[in-house]
Amino acid sequence: MRREAARVVRFVAAGCLLCAHAAWGQQAPPSVPPATLPAPATSAAPPPPPVEIPFASRDAAWVSTPSAPDAWGGPRTGSEATLSDRVVSYRIQARLDPEKHTVDGQQQLTWRNRSDRPVSAVFLHLYLNAFEGEGSTFFTERRTLAAHGGSRGTDAVKKGEWGYIDLGDVEQDGAPLKWRYVHPDGGPETDHTVVRVDLAQPVPAGASVTLDMNFHSQLPRVIERTGYVGRFHLVAQWFPKIGVLELPGERGATEPRWNVHEFHFNSEFYADFGEYDVRMTLPKDYVVGAVGEQQGEPTPEGNELTWHFIQGDVHDFAWMAAPGYATLDGEYTGPGSPKVKVRVIYPPEYEASAAPALKASLDSLAYFSSTLGPYPYKTLTAIIPPFNATEAGGMEYPTFFTADSYRKVAPKTLDEFLLDFVTIHEFGHGYFYGLLASNEFEEPMLDEGLNEYWDDRMLRERNQSVYLTTPLWKFFGVEAPIAPFQLERMLARLRRPADPLGQNAWNRLSSANYATVYSRTATAMHDLEERLGKDVMEKAFRQYYATWHFRHPSIADLQATLSDVSGKPEVVAQVFNQFVFGTDRIDDRVSDIVSEEVLPLAGTVVKDGRRGEVDGESIDASVEKQRADWKKAHKDAAPGTGPFPWKTTVTVWRDGARVPQTLKVTFMDGSERTVRWDDDRRWARFTFTGSVKAKSAELDPERKIYLDLDKLNDSRTVEENHAASRRWGSDFAALLQGFYALLGTL
Repeated sequence: MRREAARVVRFVAAGCLLCAHAAWGQQAPPSVPPATLPAPATSAAPPPPPVEIPFASRDAAWVSTPSAPDAWGGPRTGSEATLSDRVVSYRIQARLDPEKHTVDGQQQLTWRNRSDRPVSAVFLHLYLNAFEGEGSTFFTERRTLAAHGGSRGTDAVKKGEWGYIDLGDVEQDGAPLKWRYVHPDGGPETDHTVVRVDLAQPVPAGASVTLDMNFHSQLPRVIERTGYVGRFHLVAQWFPKIGVLELPGERGATEPRWNVHEFHFNSEFYADFGEYDVRMTLPKDYVVGAVGEQQGEPTPEGNELTWHFIQGDVHDFAWMAAPGYATLDGEYTGPGSPKVKVRVIYPPEYEASAAPALKASLDSLAYFSSTLGPYPYKTLTAIIPPFNATEAGGMEYPTFFTADSYRKVAPKTLDEFLLDFVTIHEFGHGYFYGLLASNEFEEPMLDEGLNEYWDDRMLRERNQSVYLTTPLWKFFGVEAPIAPFQLERMLARLRRPADPLGQNAWNRLSSANYATVYSRTATAMHDLEERLGKDVMEKAFRQYYATWHFRHPSIADLQATLSDVSGKPEVVAQVFNQFVFGTDRIDDRVSDIVSEEVLPLAGTVVKDGRRGEVDGESIDASVEKQRADWKKAHKDAAPGTGPFPWKTTVTVWRDGARVPQTLKVTFMDGSERTVRWDDDRRWARFTFTGSVKAKSAELDPERKIYLDLDKLNDSRTVEENHAASRRWGSDFAALLQGFYALLGTL
């Protein structure tokens, strides 16, 4: 294996791990006791070897079968000893070299086998190896996907800026273990983001195993989500992390399987809940922020300090370290939550971002706690990245996230909106990625998409929108503000969706199309909310959170909850079939409107038992006389009225998927009539007869259907009207503003 000599030099003695255990002041966990077996009969056959547990499919995506009621140990009631069913624990002692941008660590990992069979091999993620070279799955996909659409994380990597993680010795109860790179998704042999560790002794069903290991992490210059810029270090994806063993009835599994995908370009993460006990040693002048609760003051060691953080019931751990940073503190108290210490850590050049980020964090704690469920942790830390570290911003970990950076944050400006949006978005991940712990590899919609939807709801409650005040927008007739859901609609690529929302993170046409996971999910959920009702939708999401927090729900579990709570499974199924499992588009339009007087008609008539004939000339004369007489009698008559009734015919077309529509016809006297169009006809024609001429016809008059790709053809007027051109300007502005919002939220 590559860098083997360096690995041997760095880790010359396995005994250093035992020293580390003593330094931690805790006893090493007991080894798994051998199973007690009866004395074998002389004719008994040897026990069969453990059966190999397969990987989750390399193309796994949305799950269509709801999980079993007892999946992941069943719903958490709050009466358990711990918030989550802790499957794994990590005890890590790490040392940062800020000049070389390296982390050397010793790790003790204890993992519990939840399955009904012995496990002879476990699998670890080495995420940081995604950045070791262009041969990784990450960079291979980056070349392909980025070529077909813009994305973050595509800067060129210069010499000396790569990152990697070297796994050293791995032991089980003192016995050295063999490990090797594997490729669960069939990626290139040069990808080293997943390793298989063969155990010296299988882990019996229900038992635990403790592995001691050491590792060396070279942080990259920030490429995406992790790394350094100058003396700023965001240390993420930095330690060996065990994969998830899923059991039958969990996320569609029918047999035990290892869910341990390679690190794909667009994907994020998936892990078991557990406990993290982490010590980090680094120079005295560095400020540190991390997942979890700090344990007392840092311990001095010469010119260094050792920081100690512990957090249970989470599934990842990240931290930052930089000198010269300042902190701004706040506190949240709310029903059902502990007292939450909130801290913003920021560089001097972005002091203006600190107070708005703190306020947005506190507001988010209140909103998410009241609408989904109480925030259960005692800390929340937000990091403002420094100049030139844009790719370190907008990333989430449990109780810890990175926000955006602005030198000035004036009220009702784009900068204020984006800083607030990114802060709210990254906090929201603490629920949809953190507490609900969905599989971001296979079902990114459950995190990025649902989080985006709930963020937009919060902004709507705040009455916060994007303000456009430049002369350019005024030239187009654009008026501020533009609401968040309108921005999402403009980003959602509604005309030609390339991938179902439920598709996995890596089987996407392009990174630009992957970005619609955010916007198109938010738009689809907005439209579902309009059909089910705002209060019903909130009740359903509250139930979804109550049932599945500290577990790992699937898309099928979300659909089941929405169906059960709303009592309208057919409505939920229609939306999911069209957009989550399919790539339908909606484009309903008013193709024409004709409003004409109902005049007497030429032909034969029967009067007093005798048939006679009425010709056109006599009709015209009669019509003119009736009009003149009526006008004299109704001098103040409104336009569009007269002695004859009016017949209005409206033709509507459906150029996409079926969706319940409302057609509103407005008449010259201000009266209105509405009709529902909810069938499978490609086109329909509606006729209205009354005493007044029609003025206009409009589909979706309440603007509930944001998934309709072209709102400009939703209405027509009987007479010329310039409103459409003004709306075009608004849509154009919303498109551009939505693009900027996307850059801030990905």
